[in-house]
Amino acid sequence: MNRRDFLWHSGGGLGGIALATLLGRDGALANGGLHHAPKAKRVVQLFMAGGASHVDLFDYKPELVKRHGQPAEFGEPVEAFQNGLGPWLRPLWEFKPYGRSGKRLSEVVAPLGDVVDELAFVHNMVGKTGVHSQGTLLQTTGFNRPGFPGMGCWVSYGLGSMNENLPTFVVLPDHRGLASNGTKNWDSAFLPAQHQGTVIYPGAKNPIEDLFPDERAKFVTPAGDRAGIDLMTKLNRGHAATRAGDERLDARIRSYELAARMQLAAPEALDLSKEPAHVLKLYGLDHGKSAFDKEINPVEETDYFGRKCLVARRLLDRGVRFVQVWSGNDNGFPRRNWDSHEDVKRDHGPLAYGMARGAAALIADLKRLGLLDDTIVLWTTEFGRMPSSQGGKGRDHNPYCFTNWLCGGGVKGGVTHGPSDEFGYKPADRKHPTEVYDLHATILHLLGIDHTKLTVRHDGIDRRLTDVHGHVIPELLR
Repeated sequence: MNRRDFLWHSGGGLGGIALATLLGRDGALANGGLHHAPKAKRVVQLFMAGGASHVDLFDYKPELVKRHGQPAEFGEPVEAFQNGLGPWLRPLWEFKPYGRSGKRLSEVVAPLGDVVDELAFVHNMVGKTGVHSQGTLLQTTGFNRPGFPGMGCWVSYGLGSMNENLPTFVVLPDHRGLASNGTKNWDSAFLPAQHQGTVIYPGAKNPIEDLFPDERAKFVTPAGDRAGIDLMTKLNRGHAATRAGDERLDARIRSYELAARMQLAAPEALDLSKEPAHVLKLYGLDHGKSAFDKEINPVEETDYFGRKCLVARRLLDRGVRFVQVWSGNDNGFPRRNWDSHEDVKRDHGPLAYGMARGAAALIADLKRLGLLDDTIVLWTTEFGRMPSSQGGKGRDHNPYCFTNWLCGGGVKGGVTHGPSDEFGYKPADRKHPTEVYDLHATILHLLGIDHTKLTVRHDGIDRRLTDVHGHVIPELLR
């Protein structure tokens, strides 16, 4: 029996959904509702918007060092996004081995060396396009065009909430702006609206828009605000009773009710002042700098990304099911993203170090608290960058091969799956690359879900996160 049929046979419509939610919260669905025993309960996705360079961060290519400055010869016609087919360009930073696994990492992501034996690298990822918007949607939704739910929405829909007072799916964007596609990356599309991502800006004056009355409305008291929400809920319930099957209104009612509960829970979850000094230091938040300074440098980027990673840990610890952390935006120049056409060292340097410090702290902290065993950490980007140079110091888009990594929640650490070729241009085995569908299928598998069975009928098609593709990657499982 699939999930949809189960809900209807359990009571039908919203009543069935409510029953399933209650049963799931009490663990009664551990064997019946899931397709198999899960190894993970929650996911945090770290997304590097703009196209992070795998050959400068994680995928060491000594052949690029050897042939640096020589004409790039690919042995086939190459379609480049901006004609970035200059001479071979060596990695911008030195690499050295870390951990028991001896995995080579760039010095700019050296903080990840402390947790490298927890990580599983996938170096033969391939995309379908070198266009940012399409590549980003493919990674976030499984499709390279709009109109499909984000992975966090599918996880929310398939597993439900683990808490009463916070959203199931939370998004922590770059504070400087949204990445390509904006909110479409976490939109619920044809899934019920309550499964869309809730946006939070940690460290901002108003982290969650419209959670509290406008500060200019001094006449609104907490009691009055509560009474207004109760009245709105009563009116909406009466309206919904005459319109059976309208899930949009039910989602709106749920959002009002959740917002009321979040007024107490969210400020506590976002308050880092109660964290001990050693935890703040771990995340790089002990230097007193603001994440909102205009100039980009490693100190500010560490503060910015580390803050989001610590908030992500606090949210996961409080029952949030899926947290998405973004680095980089789509706001053009000067570069505040990973789209390093002009100067990889200038753009990647601060971003990469800040990311590595925050991600390493998150993994170590989750492990310290016993949460890493059932939390998947996924690092991704929409595509990589070419091994050839663009304008001397930059690199063009490379959708033909790039790197993702993941850890925790049943993932085998200290391994590398699917090597790229000697230049990092394409997978070494071009007949058997890894696609995003395979990673999505693997993550759902670890959550106890068969990716072929989590479907929703839409426009006459049984839609799923992995479309009609995807295979679980057994080499990544422990």
